[in-house]
This record gives sequence, structure tokens and C-alpha cells, in this order.
Amino acid sequence: MRARIYQPARNAMTSGQARTKSWVLEFAPEGGKEIDPLMGWTSSSDTQAQVRLRFSSKQAALDYASEHGIEATVLTTHKRKPNIRPGGYAENFAPNRRTTWTH
Repeated sequence: MRARIYQPARNAMTSGQARTKSWVLEFAPEGGKEIDPLMGWTSSSDTQAQVRLRFSSKQAALDYASEHGIEATVLTTHKRKPNIRPGGYAENFAPNRRTTWTH
């Protein structure tokens, strides 16, 4: 069995970092997917593709994989630097702004 270990990316619809601290072990698909000729639904006989395990650290995920004989690949993530402005959001409405507010 093959699997990959990674930290999930943040949701693109939010600026928060929720659910990005944990590590995920996800199994690689063993076979292809078939299309049902009657209904057109996509199906697969691979049940491991549905399993996604969460761990508090990368080392815990690696320990689990080695304990169960899973060949795991660790994917590194690119962390974005925090965008912290000195005045924050309230700076947009401050009376002492140096530039005019255009919208």
C-alpha cells in the first residue's frame, strides 16, 4: 500500500488557518474508476481511497505508517507569510489617512 502524508492547505474562501495544523495520511488509489453504463455514476472497488487519517504531528503519521507497513511519501507545504498590517482593518477608515479612500 502506498500513501502520502501532508498538511492540508487553508480554504481559499477564508483567510483563517483552521484545519491546517494537523497532518493527513491519505492512501493512493490502487485502481482506476469505472463509469456505470446505466446511471453514469463513477465508482471504484478501492475502499482505501475513502480513508483519510488525521494526526497531530508528522512524526506520529510516519510512526503509524511504519507500524502498519505502509509506504508513505511526505509532501512538504509552502507556508505563506502572515499579512499583518500595523493598523489592521480599522486603518481603512482612520481619519488621518494619507491617501483617499477610493471605494
